[in-house]
Amino acid sequence: MKKTWKINLFTVIFLMAILLPFVWLVLASFKNMKELYAYPVQILPSSWSIRNFAEALREQPILQYVKNSFLVSGIATLLIIVICSMTSFSLARTAIKGKKIILLLILTIALLPPVTLLNPIYMMLSNLNMLNSITGLALVMVAVELPSGVWYLMGFFQTIPMELEESAMIDGASVPQIFTKILIPIVSPGVFTISIMTFINVWNNYIFASVLNPTKKARTVTVALTMFSGETYTPWHLIAAAAVFVSIPIIIVVLILQRRIISGMLEGGVKG
Repeated sequence: MKKTWKINLFTVIFLMAILLPFVWLVLASFKNMKELYAYPVQILPSSWSIRNFAEALREQPILQYVKNSFLVSGIATLLIIVICSMTSFSLARTAIKGKKIILLLILTIALLPPVTLLNPIYMMLSNLNMLNSITGLALVMVAVELPSGVWYLMGFFQTIPMELEESAMIDGASVPQIFTKILIPIVSPGVFTISIMTFINVWNNYIFASVLNPTKKARTVTVALTMFSGETYTPWHLIAAAAVFVSIPIIIVVLILQRRIISGMLEGGVKG
């Protein structure tokens, strides 16, 4: 009984620590500047109007930035699913020379701080005339997210017995057929988890998006949140409203797919 009480208390404290910043953000999105800086602290806004949301949409083309983020995240996720699946399958099933070195390099790249890659990536895109483009940023995010995805998904392929593929080959199935019709359905929880986590990571990315796509036509929504400015102050009430607005798609995706995400991560933890 005492142990259960302690666990419940810890859970409540943990949830409060996680939810408190977002609850404050939602409340701030309905307040004006005076209420934000009121002392003593005013927890609830005096009115629950959508004035801040409307003003934020007028000041910045948030919908265009949301579209850009969807395009970048969608393209990057689709490419990562295809490339990561084939790469993981190849590394898990072939005894190529230097395989351990390749895996070590993949792990090393996955652990590198993103800022260390920023300068060479910027120079490469500049030489290719791909700065300020949706495609360029999407390809960069594929390169950034791919190593961790390959390392994660390879654990799924390694748990599949070779006898399954050998039986399919005896029945006349080709390697592409075995890969697409037999193996991919088996590792689909891992593929699904990687796709969702990649989409969220790309959507939330700031450092690459701010440096590689600074212009308005290709700007993503995370960068747009830093573009709000007043003549003599920072309009935190508008920033809060915009942040809530752009968080809604991710929250909806997570709420709808939470069971698939958790099950895929747990299976990956066991299989990896």
